[in-house]
Parts: sequence; C-alpha cells; structure tokens
Amino acid sequence: MKTLCLGGSFNPIHHGHLICARSVAESDGFDKILLIPSRQPPHKPQNELADASDRLTMCRLAIESANVVGSVSFEISDIEINRPGPSYTIDTVRQMQKLGMPQVYWLIGADMLNFLPKWHQPAALLREANFVIIERPGIAIEWNALPAEFIPLKKNLVQAPRIDISSSDIRRRIAMSHSIDYLTPPAVVAYINAHGLYRT
Repeated sequence: MKTLCLGGSFNPIHHGHLICARSVAESDGFDKILLIPSRQPPHKPQNELADASDRLTMCRLAIESANVVGSVSFEISDIEINRPGPSYTIDTVRQMQKLGMPQVYWLIGADMLNFLPKWHQPAALLREANFVIIERPGIAIEWNALPAEFIPLKKNLVQAPRIDISSSDIRRRIAMSHSIDYLTPPAVVAYINAHGLYRT
C-alpha cells in the first residue's frame, strides 16, 4: 500500500490535519495516511505540549470516525512516542525503511518547508524522504531564501483545501474558556475537557 506519512506534535490534532491529509492522499493516489505524533518535537517549546500519551490518544480518537467511509484509511504509529530523545524526522524515516517501507512519503506544510534547511540532517532528509508540500493559508513559501538544493521541491507542491485551523488557536481558545466544537473531532473535544488539557 502506498502510504503518506504525516508527522507532528498534534497538540492537539484537529480537522485541518485530517481534511488536508485526506485530500492530498486522494488526489495523489495514496492508500493510507500514517499519523506519527512526536514525543519531543525539536522545534517546539516543551512547556506548551500536552503529554505524549495524551496526544497519541487524541490521534487515535480522531481517526475513529475518519475510517468509517472513504477509500483512504488512517492509521497511527507510535514509533516516535516510543523513541527517547528529540523526535528527528530523519531517524523516523530510517526506521520506516528498516520496517519495510521502501519509499517514505512525508507530508509537510508550507510553513515547515521554510524551516526545513534547519531540520536535523537536512541533506540526508532530501535524499531519503520524498517530501510532499501542502500550501497553508497565509503562508508564503520563501523560495528565494531556500538553499539551491531545496528548489526542486517546487514540483512536490500540492493543492488542498485551505482550512484555517491551527492547534495554537485551539489551545488559546481553551485557555480563554471558549468553545472548540467543530475545530477538532467531538471525541477529541471530550477528551480534552475530561482531562483538563491546555487550561493554563
């Protein structure tokens, strides 16, 4: 099965993640989307993160309804959750290859592309991963600022629904005691409320 990997902190996962990943998978002929929550995202403040086990559980809850219909299935990998230390993408790509995935397709947003040269072992990532880049609302890709070896990624840019939802906005709304209904699946809303996540 042709698999599209989507890594991230998923802090928390929301409809934007699911809708955009499914759209790319459907248009580019992927059979499966593999969500890979990070244990320790290298570029995110650790004090803003919910516990890794909570974020993994929310991902599992989020895809329960997503797999009811449609030709593209969602699955979860705990490969990064179970690996100690910073969750470097290159390490995950290499683990995926060892587990029998000959080509690793990795979906990132346009905002992440701008920072890709600063990721751990970026040259190796370009060689060993097949990046698929999705446009994001309000994010301009700074092609002129990227090193020359990243310019060929232009051909991997894909169109998808422009869903203006972000995890940071969800966390902000929770901290202000505002509703997050319709931003993330109901099971995730219920889990966040039941466990008091993101209140401070």
